[in-house]
Amino acid sequence: MTAQLPVLQVLIPLLGAPLCVLLRSRTAAWLLYLTAATASLTVAALLTAEVADEGPLTYRMGGWSAPAGIEFVVGEFSTPVLLLVSLTATVAAVYGRRGAEAEVDDRRAPLLYACLCLTLAGLLGLAVTGDVFNAFVFLEISSLATYTMIAMGRRRRALLAAFRYLVIGSVGAVFVLIGIGMAYAVTGTLNMADLAARLDGADGDRAVRAAVVFVFVGLAVKAALFPLHAWLPAAYGEAPTVVSLFLAATSTKVALYMLCRFAYTVFGAPLVFESMPVGRIGLLLACLAMLVGSAVACLQSDLRYLLAWSSVGQIGYIVAGISLATTAGVSAAYLHIIAHAITKAALFATAGLLLARLGSARLSALAGLGRRMPWTFAAFVLAALGLIGVPPSGGFVSKWALVTALVDDGRWAVVAAVLTSSLLAVVYVGRVVEIAWFREPEGDTPPARPAPSMVTAVWALALLSLAIGLDPSFPAELADAAAAALLGTGGG
Repeated sequence: MTAQLPVLQVLIPLLGAPLCVLLRSRTAAWLLYLTAATASLTVAALLTAEVADEGPLTYRMGGWSAPAGIEFVVGEFSTPVLLLVSLTATVAAVYGRRGAEAEVDDRRAPLLYACLCLTLAGLLGLAVTGDVFNAFVFLEISSLATYTMIAMGRRRRALLAAFRYLVIGSVGAVFVLIGIGMAYAVTGTLNMADLAARLDGADGDRAVRAAVVFVFVGLAVKAALFPLHAWLPAAYGEAPTVVSLFLAATSTKVALYMLCRFAYTVFGAPLVFESMPVGRIGLLLACLAMLVGSAVACLQSDLRYLLAWSSVGQIGYIVAGISLATTAGVSAAYLHIIAHAITKAALFATAGLLLARLGSARLSALAGLGRRMPWTFAAFVLAALGLIGVPPSGGFVSKWALVTALVDDGRWAVVAAVLTSSLLAVVYVGRVVEIAWFREPEGDTPPARPAPSMVTAVWALALLSLAIGLDPSFPAELADAAAAALLGTGGG
């Protein structure tokens, strides 16, 4: 049974998608999605334990050996992503039972859950695939489902947001595909391990260098790295909240994971970070992302747009760690992927709860609600501490690890950008706190009571974010092992 776990990780949610549509029932589709998500989380936990005990696992589709056959590879670099994506999907399922009712009608609900299953399958497939073309296929499976879900938002702007993401995301996908095609033209293989072996020593090949550029620009679009982030604010701000919750925690994080896979286990760190200036460019863009994303977040008047722009800044922290090309830097990037994913999922879940209770997520509508909804805003502040990096939040642990790695590498300008971005986070989080606690409400109508499942999801995520800060040993072990696996092997 253990040998089948890698393919089951992808197959379970993939099979759930058509069943959700065929049943044509909101409740049945939700139950299918919940089952697929919890089953995926169980498989991810089993794979994590198996990899920790036995080392990397390989599954050969149809029994065909690589490089002729398609491989799924589960190693220490992929298990943190599997756990994060499947855990977020499970929490989104609990939250979405009631959270989606106010935003998506009964007729479209089965399609929403089908797309969630497809997105889950695509993201998990990206984490386990050992074939670069199948990485592109899984990337597009998740992207196409995401475009559809964003278009289901309650406002007409959602259609424009989905179309913008479709256009920009398709350009990014074409770049990735061109890069893969150029690497195939040089090597004649699509298997990641085989590509790494054949590209060894090909630093001077112009086609290989062009392949690196195309792949990295394409993945930068998918990861919403500044200045290729234009699709993200509206996509997160206009999508149904359960979709924003899931995507903010997973979509860009998996794209950054794929950037690590291509950099360290396909093209190789010597080519990417020594022969080419990818590391220097990555650090520059990371600094701009931190500063611009956080600064623009301070100017937003809608809570969901504020959180979306905050994500643009937080992506900069992760890219900075990756661009260092050191074990400490990559480990810090992984740790921030985990901490920020949980934090941002909690914040979007809180925003959705406020939207369900008030009918609006505008900051002006939150006036005085801190006193009338103290538990809801307590969860918000608890999670928001991670954006600032205040101890004992998970965000503090990951930022400290990143700053330590930057100092060890002598990157003081990047350290200054991290600190400045954190101060800007104090400003935009402080705006929400000031409005919620220190302004008088605009009306006397009490807000509607939230569904218990939504409150449970919000507090589960907020407390998990706090737990990562109080005891970061498990995520830190995962991050350290992932970084060592990426930098210590040539073929993944």
